[in-house]
Amino acid sequence: MTPIRMVALDMAGTTVADDGAVEEAFQQALDAVGLTAGDLRGSANEYVRRTMGQSKITVFTELLGGDHHRATEANAAFERAFDQAVERGEVEAIPGAFDTLVALRKAGLRICLTTGFSPATRAKIIASLDWAGAIDLALSPADAGRGRPWPDMILTALMRLGIDAVADVAVVGDTTSDLLAGTRSGASVVAGVLTGAHSRQELAEAPHTHLLDSVVDLPGILGI
Repeated sequence: MTPIRMVALDMAGTTVADDGAVEEAFQQALDAVGLTAGDLRGSANEYVRRTMGQSKITVFTELLGGDHHRATEANAAFERAFDQAVERGEVEAIPGAFDTLVALRKAGLRICLTTGFSPATRAKIIASLDWAGAIDLALSPADAGRGRPWPDMILTALMRLGIDAVADVAVVGDTTSDLLAGTRSGASVVAGVLTGAHSRQELAEAPHTHLLDSVVDLPGILGI
């Protein structure tokens, strides 16, 4: 395997646990624009689970039939609710995630955290975990053009961190969108983890190179 020089790690469900805060924030966003579970052709929790990993503003825009004004309103309500959850201490590191970041950095790898959250919410999470010194870069869809399942955030990270080739990259996430984005980017390692939104079966049906119980297993497959 080509030596890996950069790792793009998803946040919620991969390196960060939120104890249901995403689902609760999503419900508050629906309430803000007058939607009910019946409008989703399924439960709110099922809808948010299915679209986990994708850009939140994109999800709301699609859900609201392209109504950008209402989508912006819903997204703002989502961010307010989730930010409050962060402030209440409901967002924590996945067990062993910080040690994994330390091990990767010690081995000389560059680390980028990627997320469907806005830059402001992303920054709040990183600050609450005191992770700023443990990573090289963090990106949201707003920083790169498109969110997952497109590869824009991964390719933007590669350029900003001065990585020579997509073959030098590993991508890790807990959703099928993460795996599709990693595959589309051309990364040599595209690993799904079982600590988040999607099941082993769901991840197995998406393109990937590895399925891991947790991000803690990543250094092992990279030979670190």
